[in-house]
Amino acid sequence: MHDTITGRRQALAAAGILAAVLAGPAHAQTTYPNRPIKLLVGFAAGGGSDVVARLVGKALSERVGQPVIVENRAGDGGNIASAQVAKSEPDGYTLVLMTSGHGTNAAMRKDLPFEPVKGFSWISTITTYPLTLAVAPSSPIKSFDDFVRRIKTEKDRYTYTSVGVGTAMHLVGEWIMAESGGSALHVPFKGGAGPMTELLAGRVDVMIDTMTNTAPLFKSQRVRLLATTAPKGVQALPGVPSVADTLPAVVFESWLGIAAPAGTPADVVARLNRELRAVLDTPAVHQQLVDWGGSPRASSPDEFQARVENDIRRLRAVVVQRNIQAE
Repeated sequence: MHDTITGRRQALAAAGILAAVLAGPAHAQTTYPNRPIKLLVGFAAGGGSDVVARLVGKALSERVGQPVIVENRAGDGGNIASAQVAKSEPDGYTLVLMTSGHGTNAAMRKDLPFEPVKGFSWISTITTYPLTLAVAPSSPIKSFDDFVRRIKTEKDRYTYTSVGVGTAMHLVGEWIMAESGGSALHVPFKGGAGPMTELLAGRVDVMIDTMTNTAPLFKSQRVRLLATTAPKGVQALPGVPSVADTLPAVVFESWLGIAAPAGTPADVVARLNRELRAVLDTPAVHQQLVDWGGSPRASSPDEFQARVENDIRRLRAVVVQRNIQAE
């Protein structure tokens, strides 16, 4: 009798252990997150992507009940952070704030240490913002159509700036040349105030930069805006047309978004997407992103991946057509 009872107890204990083992992964996933989450940023602290990461990270932490720790892994145009995340455990505890520079890097370079699309689980975009074409208030170039006419009839007489070879500003400038049949000289800078200083001094003709940088200058009448690269006019810039009004193919929006390593469980991706949507609907977060010149915009994971693929495809075509070489 004693042996029978003991046997039953042993059988029940074994069944309990087996059930716990089988239920373990499912339980871990349903309780995600149960420890801090790292959010890597590929640029220095205090920059545009860093402040967005900290704003969103704080709000996300409040929603999921775990710390979201922003870590800066600056260097190589954001690729150091992306590479670290791509090789991390796909468990939802290591994320990266991606920038649209990810697409330009992939368009320009064949030596990236990760697969630029399939190496990641794309969670959601955070905010988008177009590029702008600006001139000095005294510039003889009166409109974007006027600029196109001038670069077609007086090739290589005019200049445009970017913050470096292979950046979105550079590639969009060359895209405009390709679509218009015109030609202007590219003058790259290493960021900073150089482009604005040279524009106002009359030593360069057109500055291509993000709306976040040029919108305040436009509102204070320090520059005139010829156009934005948004698919339609930007509400924050009334009266400023889109490049696409003249050159329909040229549409480009910079973006920030959050990604995880490829293979991150679908339920974890869905949870993060759901929470990020709620974060972007928070009035304080939404307004802060608008104040920084962006358009807060969540996406589905599939929409985010499609955006990245589309950016790479279109920009790579520009690189090939214009024979742009990395420095």
